[in-house]
Amino acid sequence: MLFRKPSIPGVLLTGCLALVLSGCGSGKSGSSTSPSPAEQAGGADKLQVAATIYPMAEFARQVGGDLVEVTPLVPTGVEPHDWEPSAKHMAAISSADVFVYNGIVESWAEQALSSATNSERVVVEASKGLAKLASEDDGHGHGEEAHGQEEEAHHEAEGEGHGNLVDPHVWLDPLLAQQEVRAIMAGLQQADPDHKDQYKQNADAYIAKLDELHKQMSSELAASKRKDFITSHAAFAYLADQYGLEQVPISGLSPDQEPSPEQMADVIKFVRENGVTTIFFEALIDSKLADTIAAETGAGTDVLNPLEGLTKEQAAAGEDYISVMKSNLQALVKALNS
Repeated sequence: MLFRKPSIPGVLLTGCLALVLSGCGSGKSGSSTSPSPAEQAGGADKLQVAATIYPMAEFARQVGGDLVEVTPLVPTGVEPHDWEPSAKHMAAISSADVFVYNGIVESWAEQALSSATNSERVVVEASKGLAKLASEDDGHGHGEEAHGQEEEAHHEAEGEGHGNLVDPHVWLDPLLAQQEVRAIMAGLQQADPDHKDQYKQNADAYIAKLDELHKQMSSELAASKRKDFITSHAAFAYLADQYGLEQVPISGLSPDQEPSPEQMADVIKFVRENGVTTIFFEALIDSKLADTIAAETGAGTDVLNPLEGLTKEQAAAGEDYISVMKSNLQALVKALNS
């Protein structure tokens, strides 16, 4: 489940302990006797950054430029909700100068940071301080289990009630993404103050691109004939909130939450009554729910990417956050005007 805090297997803790005893530490400070993966690749003179999910790695690369070596933790093509770090990943976390994570979605992060000790490491929770949206249960997690998940998330959206889960997908709003970029910039400046002006220059340049993306999305989505869209899981609340849209999710915040037959029937009814022509699915998870709804209603399917990760094909083609968000925009505009 999305907010279950998985226990890091004992072998990982043992492996990390061995790394610590052997002197694993900050790659930039030179205190490590075991080079990090980035150092082995020739980045020993660069700031070592370990980043969790794809957006965090991409934002760190954009802000850091050629001053940093970014080690993405969740591999390309892997859906991140139930991912856990291996001993190799724990070593990268331990030797990093900076650790960047979004918050909430990486339920393993705090335990990993506690195990992979490094007193000099700067930790950036990029979504910290942002106003979070609460996702209503919609039948996907009522009662004590949902409340327990909420407690394990250790984040609360202001004004949310009991039984609601906090939505982590803030990066899908380009304006909130800008604030995450600023947080990452501050972390890199703290770790490497000698280059603080360069980090600010890089961040400003990337934020200008994000602002252009926002203006394009705002303009094109404002002209849409309809405002509601069907998604395979509830990942697009921030995007919908920013641009006056309404997502109708088939399943909840976690892709592995299976909807009940009643919930499937409700979505099918909504599609038929509102003339919905497109059911969106995600490339990194099974499309069976979207396919089922489409088969029952005669609607088509298309991809809407929550950018929790790129597919291997997207990575090989040089796709990035902005290009995928523009593809999302094209898909939404087509669906909302057909």
